[in-house]
Amino acid sequence: MDYKLEIAKKINGFVDMELDKVIELIEIPPQTNMGDYAFPCFQLAKVMRKSPNMIAIELAEKIIADDIAEKAEAVGGYVNFFVNKKEYIKLMVQEVLEKGERFGSSEDGKGKNVIVEFSSVNVAKPFHVGHLFNTMLGSALEKVYKHSGYNTIRINHLGDWGTQFGKLISAHKRWINEEALEREPISELFRIYVKFHEEAEKDPTLEDEARAYFRKLEEGDPEVTALWQRFKDLSLREFGEIYRMLNVEFDSYAGESFYSDKMDEVVQMLREKKLLKDSNGAKIVDLEQFNIPPIMILKSDGATIYATRDLAAAIYRKRTYDFYKNIYVVGGTQSLHFNQIFSTLGLMGFEWSKDCVHIGHGLVKFADKKLSTRKGDVVFAKDVVNEAIHKTTEVIEHKNPNLENKEEVARKVGMGALLYTFLKNNRDKDVVFTWEDALNFDGDSGPYVQYTYVRGQSILKKAGNIPDTVDLSYLTTEEEFQMVKLLGAFKDSVKEAVERYEPFVVIRHVTEIAKAYNKFYNSHPILNAEDNVKNARLQLTKAVGIVIQTGLGLVGIETPENM
Repeated sequence: MDYKLEIAKKINGFVDMELDKVIELIEIPPQTNMGDYAFPCFQLAKVMRKSPNMIAIELAEKIIADDIAEKAEAVGGYVNFFVNKKEYIKLMVQEVLEKGERFGSSEDGKGKNVIVEFSSVNVAKPFHVGHLFNTMLGSALEKVYKHSGYNTIRINHLGDWGTQFGKLISAHKRWINEEALEREPISELFRIYVKFHEEAEKDPTLEDEARAYFRKLEEGDPEVTALWQRFKDLSLREFGEIYRMLNVEFDSYAGESFYSDKMDEVVQMLREKKLLKDSNGAKIVDLEQFNIPPIMILKSDGATIYATRDLAAAIYRKRTYDFYKNIYVVGGTQSLHFNQIFSTLGLMGFEWSKDCVHIGHGLVKFADKKLSTRKGDVVFAKDVVNEAIHKTTEVIEHKNPNLENKEEVARKVGMGALLYTFLKNNRDKDVVFTWEDALNFDGDSGPYVQYTYVRGQSILKKAGNIPDTVDLSYLTTEEEFQMVKLLGAFKDSVKEAVERYEPFVVIRHVTEIAKAYNKFYNSHPILNAEDNVKNARLQLTKAVGIVIQTGLGLVGIETPENM
């Protein structure tokens, strides 16, 4: 049951205000002694020609106690509602148990397509720690949208086109080590790419050769195209290992090359709209009216650039998916670029440009400088992932050396530690990474929440069979009520995560549930309680496990069954 909606209906019966507006105004009081829901009366003062205090008093007097609300009190222009605790606990726990992993879901997005572009790695270049942050954020965002009923399309917009591939082909013909290429494709391709630039400084004719190779690629030369495809296949093979570790999948890998034959139409559209202007031989779109710099469409030699491809991609996506939202999860440093793209689409007459959204994020920094070494300033994602699992294995060997399925548990806990650390704060905030914080089993961390889940599952296993019919009215303590309230608010956290494009809201909420359960566990007996109380608390434990598992799953964190 949606208690917020039911409270809103009560209020709506006595005030001249749309139900949706009433729902929007309802708040959660900052302190538990102030009630469970609060309705501010200030917006009614002008219409009703009374003070907010008076309106609140009159409204509170009209609320009759029932299975939904136990009482209502007027305090300083607010009506504070206290839910019927007994009924609330019963209905909420039953709902969690009945819905299972679908608890907290909604049909808000029914019939609406949402594209989430994320990861967007560059073929033949390292999958670095910045891509790791981006991939985790984008995947989590897609999952919370899907949980809210939207039809999501996950796109990995590969960087797989451009003159750098002419350089790579030239380098391949000179310096490739085939054995190394098969063993560690990205490292080997990155090595020869770096070597090309070193050698080109000595011999500038290499740059001309690279441009010639890229022209052959654009023209479809079989040998050059086959090499380019091999670079792409080998890169995706290595990237796929990281995606599997992160539990990330994509519906499309359509990258820059996919739009290479779709850009002429974009240029023609801009010409027809008289938006193209000359600038030192290049073609630009003037965006001065938006107070932002112009965007280049064609270089002076007539070649298109990635901005042209982004325009083509947006138009293709609208035609193909008829999206409700087209979300680009790309680092915050690209905000100007996307502002230019969306503004240009608007000038082209596409009203849906307002449905294109850039979701930026901060940088990843390492408190321990030793972590940021291997290839200059590049921190390989693969290294961070492998070290997470290695360090988690060490912790398990120390704390629980006889644990079954150690490798599987180490993977889930290690990856959970990374995901939690990267996603636990506002996405605009830089991530300052330390292993000490990430793998802290007692603090604000993934392992702490995962362990809470494992603790609950362990209790349920020890308990054995729970009767089919359990009287939940035996859940009478304040800790139990506050915990159930947190379960009930889980749906609101998912909704807020969608509205703010902030998966951390879900992580924070699940962490609060874990903290509340641990407080309850340390204060009240479960297995040693009287039978009726024990069975009720076991059902509550089961419900808590469901919501923790669901919430962690929405940000990509798996829950082990033991630790």
